[in-house]
Amino acid sequence: MSSSGDDVWLVLQNGRSTKLDWFSEQATTTQIATSMAAMANTSGGTLVIGVVGPTASTLGVHNTDHVTDRVLQAALSIEPPLIIPVPRIVQVKGQNVILVQLPHGMPHVYSLEGRYLRREHTENIPLKPHELRRLIMERGEINYETEIAAGATLDDINWEKAEAYVASLSGIGEADTKTVLARRGCLAPQGDELCPTNAGILLFGKEPQRFLRGAEITAARFAGDTMSDTFSRQDITGGLPDQIRRAETFLVDHLRKNTQLRHTMAREEHFEYPLEAARELVVNAVAHRDYSINGSGIQLFIFRDHMEITSPGGLPGPVTIENIKDERFSRNPVIVQVLSDMGFIERLGYGVDRVIDLMQQQHLKEPAFQETAGGFRVMLYNENKNLDTAQPEPSVPSFKGVYNGIEINPRQEAALVYLHTDDNTRITNSDLQSLCPDVHAETIRRDLADLVAKEILQKMGQKRGSYYVLKRDSI
Repeated sequence: MSSSGDDVWLVLQNGRSTKLDWFSEQATTTQIATSMAAMANTSGGTLVIGVVGPTASTLGVHNTDHVTDRVLQAALSIEPPLIIPVPRIVQVKGQNVILVQLPHGMPHVYSLEGRYLRREHTENIPLKPHELRRLIMERGEINYETEIAAGATLDDINWEKAEAYVASLSGIGEADTKTVLARRGCLAPQGDELCPTNAGILLFGKEPQRFLRGAEITAARFAGDTMSDTFSRQDITGGLPDQIRRAETFLVDHLRKNTQLRHTMAREEHFEYPLEAARELVVNAVAHRDYSINGSGIQLFIFRDHMEITSPGGLPGPVTIENIKDERFSRNPVIVQVLSDMGFIERLGYGVDRVIDLMQQQHLKEPAFQETAGGFRVMLYNENKNLDTAQPEPSVPSFKGVYNGIEINPRQEAALVYLHTDDNTRITNSDLQSLCPDVHAETIRRDLADLVAKEILQKMGQKRGSYYVLKRDSI
């Protein structure tokens, strides 16, 4: 809140809220401390001392030094002591009031006389046990990933993958695999034995989803701009490294290639979104989601005009949508470290700046960030941000995943774009292979056969001399 008296007065006219409360000059230390602790455990806020009545009808603090000292005593009475900016004296309507600000994203969980409170609307209410546990994890006071995975034993670790990981590390001397995993936080002592932690099961477990429900990615490609009955879906399970690889394969298979086909076979292909940007967002979601939320996984949804990645759990620690480009805080430092060792991520960054740069290089809009009721969502849009100034490209059709009402995959779209360009009247397996060089020949054969089955193409000739043409009824 601005320290301007006029701004404070305008805010007071809106009434008390989750992030605003006020008291008269006679408020006790306990009254002030109660709202301060509740706000600190929620999303911060502002207290104004020197306001009376539900409509802020009376203003004024006569002894500002005494009230300021009482506010500081209230902050110190909270456990742990609340470190806040120094209270400020502000003149509102010619009267002095004391402005107390509680920043968003406080580093601890705060109690007052053994009570843990949170702010809801205009009330300070006790935190329920599951809410307290979640807040403790979010603030990093305990770490879910380093807790022992309930019911897991060393037999639930895929030791072949664990040993391959340890063998890839340098500078660890002669330490054996168990010792390295314990140092990394993937194993922890329980009595006289080592047992897998939640991070250890997520990274190296044989069946992670048996212990951690919802630790998966649901990937889907929809034909339109919203969810519909026409879609391709894949449930991606397994360990986190495998999930990232399989999600990247899903992106390659289901992201459309922007139409860059020139009047020759030479073409500079790129996906509708920078593949590295989409991959970076998947890695971030896997590395930083809240795994203590059971039954809810990461969602990777691709639509005609945008794609979105939603992860369970809000933004961690002090990170907000406003400071996400600059603030750094890791909810899962063990997972981040191991994925970094494996080459998936830059350990010190979230990659947001990199995603923005990649989108700008492809002349696309910046990503949009949104906090949802149960998580956090990033959206990429495939619209050109400079549509009015963009250089015109040669006229090449784009079917956006649907041809005459029939859903097609990106490789099939490439084949149909080819057949609608210049004087191309036929396409062979070899032609489509050259358009999609990273795709296996058998996949190319199946894609063309599927277009025949959908009555879009007609196969002509036999074996090596065969080729495909557009079926007249489909044009």
